[in-house]
Amino acid sequence: MLDRRTRLLAAAAVTLGRLSEVLTPLGEIFAARGFHLYLVGGSVRDAVLGRLGTDLDFTTDARPEQVQQLLDGWADQLWDTGGLAFGTVSAAKSGQQLEITTFRSDAYDRVSRNPQVSFGDSLEDDLVRRDFTVNAMAVKIAADGALEFVDPLNGMEALLAGVLDTPAAPEDSFNDDPLRMLRAARFVSQLGFTAHPRVRDAISEMSAEIERITPERVRTELDKLIGGAYPIDGINMMCETGLAQRVLPEVPEMKLEIDEHHQHKDVYWHSLTVLEQAIDQEEGDPDLVLRWAALLHDIGKPDTKRNEPGGGVSFHHHEVVGAKMVRKRMRALKYPKQFTEDVARLVFLHLRFHGYGKGQWTDSAVRRYVTDGGDLLPRLHKLVRADCTTRNKRRAAALRATYDDLEARIAALQEREDLARVRPDLDGNAIMELLGLPPGPEVGRAWRHLKELRLDRGPLTHDEAEEALRQWWQSQQ
Repeated sequence: MLDRRTRLLAAAAVTLGRLSEVLTPLGEIFAARGFHLYLVGGSVRDAVLGRLGTDLDFTTDARPEQVQQLLDGWADQLWDTGGLAFGTVSAAKSGQQLEITTFRSDAYDRVSRNPQVSFGDSLEDDLVRRDFTVNAMAVKIAADGALEFVDPLNGMEALLAGVLDTPAAPEDSFNDDPLRMLRAARFVSQLGFTAHPRVRDAISEMSAEIERITPERVRTELDKLIGGAYPIDGINMMCETGLAQRVLPEVPEMKLEIDEHHQHKDVYWHSLTVLEQAIDQEEGDPDLVLRWAALLHDIGKPDTKRNEPGGGVSFHHHEVVGAKMVRKRMRALKYPKQFTEDVARLVFLHLRFHGYGKGQWTDSAVRRYVTDGGDLLPRLHKLVRADCTTRNKRRAAALRATYDDLEARIAALQEREDLARVRPDLDGNAIMELLGLPPGPEVGRAWRHLKELRLDRGPLTHDEAEEALRQWWQSQQ
């Protein structure tokens, strides 16, 4: 353990040494005025873990107005993002984003989670009010560029063990800010850590307190959780402690009881497997739309479950019900409209492929699949492939081959037609001229008819489109 600790600290020193052009002069500026400066929190944790980004968090005994004066003229940018009232000054220097916060010793009203901001006088008092011990380590930035590791709460020991624990009693920490309970699940997902038993117990007892937190803050933590490297662990922790039942109840509700007479796949674990398999197909950064769609694609099953004669179970139209449930939940969590619609659309479409059978779809059906998928089609491909969790190797291989065939047909049609932009062969002006119509709803009806014709028959020549439109118009009179 000691050897690993030494290696991690040495690696962190190397990482921070690369930032000497920022850290050394910054330490000199504060020391020259008699102030102390510490790199702190997630910045230290991530430096130790070798995952430090460009966001650097500091704490100091200088007051906010003094910090502003110290940085003025040195920082590339200096701004107030609303954090000044809470003791935080934000700045940028050489591509690094800096947040420097005065030592805090806040008290909380424990109703709205609003802190009564109070500046402290010691690093130790500041660290003990932080969420977890792994985030309560500090590195003193000296004037000569020397770095001194400070760890009064044994955060390194917790980090080496991969354990999340609170500096003080977890009940006190979570009463101060209930969002820390959800943050624990988020760190489980991001870091691969486990929560200390006393932390899990406190969350289980206090999960209802999360309802004091605004939907926007909950949404931010959920996105960070599902975007982590180990989201299944984080989701499981939420469900096992009762947090999910408060903020995302549709997920634990997928744990349907299985009886000896009516067998069906475990929807909850199936959904987590689909999430895992969707992640395996990602290219680059986490795709939150795809991940949310994978996790929620079957949330309509509990409400549509029917026990059938003979011992079977059906979930008819669960994709329709599920899409509505996605919209309701994501609106409650204040997700952006387009993000919500994208996830709901994928949930709605995820079963469409199973009508493909052994390739019996007409070209018209393939065009509609592509058109309905729209910009989401690449994600839909990944979601459908991820949705195959059968242990039957022959069936799994057959499903993959069938979807390969569908994608090949899409590619072949794309070569002949512009499937990405399926539009009528006549525009609105041509429709009005041909039918002698003024602008209005009749033109829209004609346009939609031509689009349906385009989907059914593929591209038409100008003359063919005009003749088809005349025939349709005559049938409407």
